[in-house]
Amino acid sequence: MSSSEDIKSLLRERILVLDGAMGTMIQRANLQEADYRGERFADWASPLKGMNDLLSLTQPKLIRDIHRAYLEAGADIIETNNFNATPSDLVRYGLQDYAHEINLEAARQARICADEFSSDDKPRFVAGVLGPNQKTASVSVDVSDPGARAISFDELVEDYSLATRALIEGGVDLILVETIFDTLNAKAAVFAVQTVFEQDAVELPIMISGTITDQSGRTLTGQITEAFYNSLRHARPLTIGLNCALGPDELRQYVQEMARISEVGVSAHPNAGLPNELGEYDLTPEEMAEHLEEWAQHGFLNIVGGCCGSTPEHIRAIADAVADKRPRELA
Repeated sequence: MSSSEDIKSLLRERILVLDGAMGTMIQRANLQEADYRGERFADWASPLKGMNDLLSLTQPKLIRDIHRAYLEAGADIIETNNFNATPSDLVRYGLQDYAHEINLEAARQARICADEFSSDDKPRFVAGVLGPNQKTASVSVDVSDPGARAISFDELVEDYSLATRALIEGGVDLILVETIFDTLNAKAAVFAVQTVFEQDAVELPIMISGTITDQSGRTLTGQITEAFYNSLRHARPLTIGLNCALGPDELRQYVQEMARISEVGVSAHPNAGLPNELGEYDLTPEEMAEHLEEWAQHGFLNIVGGCCGSTPEHIRAIADAVADKRPRELA
C-alpha cells in the first residue's frame, strides 16, 4: 500500500495527530546570529537570525531533534521546516537562490526522522509545507493605488512550483498548504501543486489549512469559514481546516462550522492560546488537550495538532486525549 493510500485508510480508523510548532522549539534553543549562519554562511551580507528555514542547512541536527521530539510525543505527521522558503520570501535575506535546496533539505531531514519512527502498526508521514507567503496577491500595498500588488498570481505559482518539486524530491508524503490568510495565494499554491503533479506524473494528497485572523471570524482578506471552504473545495483535498492566530477556545466555533460543511476530512492545529503581553503562549498541555478532546467528542476532527506556542508536551497530551475518540465520519 502506498503512503497516500495508508493515510487515507487511517483517516477512517482514527484521529491522526499532527506535530506542534517548529518556531517555538527553535526559540527554546536560544540561537544566536552565528548559529543561524553556520560555517557556510559565516560571511553573508545580511543578518540571518530569525530565518528559521535556513537552519535546515546550517543546523540540521537541531531540526531533526525537534522532529524526533514530536514523533516521540505521538505525532503521526510531521511538517517540514520550510515555512517561508520560496524565492519571493527569501529575497529579504538575499537567499532566493537557495530556495530549492532549503525545501529539499527540509524534506530530507523530516523524512529521515519519520522513517526512524515508522512501524507497521504506526506509520509516520511527512507533510511538505507551503506557507502563505509574506506578500498578498489580493490586497493593495498602496492606499492611493487599489490595483497595486506586491506579488502576482503567476509569480506565486512559479514560487510554489519550485518548492513543491523540491519537497517531492525530498520524499514528502503529502503537501500541506497552511496558515492561509489570502485565498488567492492559496489558489496559486493549489494550481502550482496540481500542475507539478500533472507534469511530473506524480500525485500526493493535499491538506489545506486557513487562518481566521481575529474574533470577527474572517481571514485577513475577509472570508468567513464557509466562503473559504467553498473557494478551495475544487482542489479535492484530503483535509481542509484551520490553524494559527487563535487558541482553541476562540477557534472552536469555526472548526465546528468547517466540520458541518466539509465534504472531506477536517484538520485543526490551533495556537496554545492567545499571546500574552510578552508574546508568549500560556495554555498548558493539559488545558489544550481538554479543549481538543471535547472537539473530538463532538466529531469535528480527522487530524489535530498544535501551532504557535505548542510543544511536544502539548502534542503528547493531545495524542493521549484523542486516542480513543472516533474520527469525524467521511463520505
